[in-house]
Amino acid sequence: MSRPKALVVGASIAGPATAFWLVRAGYEVTVVEQSAGLREGGNGVDIRSEALAVVERMGLLPAVRAKALFTKGLRFVDRNDRERARMPVAKMEAMVRSEDIEIKRGDLAEMLYQATQASVEYLFGTTITSIASHETHVDVGLSTGTMQKFDVVVGADGLHSRVRHLAFGPERAFVRFKNHYFAFSNTAAPFGLTEWTTFYNEPGRSASVFRPASGPDHLNFIFRRDIPLAYDFRDVPAQRLLLRDAFTGMGWHVAALLDAFDRADDFYFDSISQVHLPVWSNGRVVLVGDAAYCASPASGAGAMLALTGAYRLAGALAQGVTTPALAAYEAAQRPLVDAKQKALFTGITVPKSRLGILVRNLVAASPALTLLGKIQGPDKQTELEEYEFSSVAW
Repeated sequence: MSRPKALVVGASIAGPATAFWLVRAGYEVTVVEQSAGLREGGNGVDIRSEALAVVERMGLLPAVRAKALFTKGLRFVDRNDRERARMPVAKMEAMVRSEDIEIKRGDLAEMLYQATQASVEYLFGTTITSIASHETHVDVGLSTGTMQKFDVVVGADGLHSRVRHLAFGPERAFVRFKNHYFAFSNTAAPFGLTEWTTFYNEPGRSASVFRPASGPDHLNFIFRRDIPLAYDFRDVPAQRLLLRDAFTGMGWHVAALLDAFDRADDFYFDSISQVHLPVWSNGRVVLVGDAAYCASPASGAGAMLALTGAYRLAGALAQGVTTPALAAYEAAQRPLVDAKQKALFTGITVPKSRLGILVRNLVAASPALTLLGKIQGPDKQTELEEYEFSSVAW
């Protein structure tokens, strides 16, 4: 019997991770990605709790540890660069009650690609133009001008998902703005201490620099805004102007950081938003990762939700593309999604007021968080199911 065919749209984290497990569930998998190749670098993503179990089951945990960004923690300084508080890694892990491995998004994507390229067809520089879901298959139009037939289509194409737009409706119906914007870049910025992330805050604004022991520095801006900005998320020059407008006049080394952002090639700017959908599938089209349930960068859970969602989706689809299988995927993943969408760290990274900054610094300097983690014990995790992928026969 021929293997069922799956199309996965998106080649960042959720897409290749889904492809990895779908191959083991007996599928012939094609991944399409609009970029010409893998995107390198990027911000740090956290792998902890259930996500650690997933990468271990993939056989990638040693590689993940080898690429980990060693960080000593967070420092909070005033406009004169005087340290006001610090939060070491041990205290941060006590907050989440799990080991927390930080790795560059691009490094994780490269690992997942290397783990799948021999068994998965990748089509870079390709987008989808149409989706028509039928009872027994999905017809998909590609930017190459071809029409192809698949048993299932998986949208793993992020916050601004094209699959979600075509199969579920316009973005405005599902994306909720969480009152902040952020910008990120990997570029030189000789401020702060090596292996620490140094934050400078003014009310509703945050500038930070992470200085790894080797490689480019990680620069991050966050600012609060009650009303969404009107801009094209593809228009990078306009985004640079918006960022400069939001941070002009801020103290510390912010002027120099803005200049560094202007020179950076890998500038990234977007809203801090979440995706909320009543269901994650429509016929034989299903969403995973940020496309389905983005919790926002302020959750620190993007990689966790992508990896666990990919594992659970493929485990469910191992039993076939059926309504009960897709419902089982949602039932398994939704408790974790609900928890992470409620837990944002903007109160730590970008307090709204001077009082909030003062309270944050006092809390960061207090041993209470570490003690709380010890009292609460191990992180209460959602159960990570065991799927017998290798036993599936098509």
